[in-house]
Amino acid sequence: MLNPVVTVMTKAARIGGNVLLRSINKLDALNVVQKDRMDYASEVDADAEKAIIKELRRAYPEYGIVGEEGGIIPGKNGRYHWVIDPLDGTSNYLHGFGHYCVSIALVDNGEPTDAVIFDPLRNELFTASRGAGAQLNERKIRVSDRKELTGAMIHTGFPPRERARVGAHLECVRELLNHAEDIRRTGSAALDLAYVACGRADAYFEAGVKDWDVAAGVLLVREAGGKVSDFKGASTGRMDGVGPETRQLIAGNLRVADALQKVVSSSGYTAAFNPFNG
Repeated sequence: MLNPVVTVMTKAARIGGNVLLRSINKLDALNVVQKDRMDYASEVDADAEKAIIKELRRAYPEYGIVGEEGGIIPGKNGRYHWVIDPLDGTSNYLHGFGHYCVSIALVDNGEPTDAVIFDPLRNELFTASRGAGAQLNERKIRVSDRKELTGAMIHTGFPPRERARVGAHLECVRELLNHAEDIRRTGSAALDLAYVACGRADAYFEAGVKDWDVAAGVLLVREAGGKVSDFKGASTGRMDGVGPETRQLIAGNLRVADALQKVVSSSGYTAAFNPFNG
């Protein structure tokens, strides 16, 4: 049984997902805007975010908003914020590659308390509430029980805003391939974290992610029994848009996350991306 907050979030995420699906067969007609180098948005992103916010504010008008498209909108209640990515995996979506999602987190004084990640194509709804565990379509999920990096499936993402640092990432990938079974780059940080939470992936790491990319996924992994940290093994800190502009993130079950963190830190990747943490 979903709690009342997650019920509202679920409805909002499904509304946003429907906006995405309605435009899937007319991608060529979409107005696409380049926000940054290698970072794009379309009218669908904006329309989905507006629809999501409308539904959330219908139930909780006093809460603030941190949205990928609309930025920070202060609320009358300074404690709670919705952190929203209406379309995580925009490039996938615009190319007709079926791997993207809606991500919504409720954040209390910087800490995610409730999370919803919705994959509209697969009709998969990942949910979590602090202290109450994580679910996929209302069935309890757990991180994998893999005990070491050997044989692990690792998900990652290339740093979208810092292409000059891709070399450091590739060196880290090269080292990881000496240990892990394989590495996947799917193009959606939120779904990467959701897949770690349900055991489809053993771990995930990436630099340059934003709060709206990962706030919901971070809670999912933690509530599924996993560990989330930065590249140095430290806490992720606040997740309400007022922390670091971009982040480094490692997630997985305890043993694999720790092993991954050691490889990442020893590869020079941590030093190359240190500016991302403020």
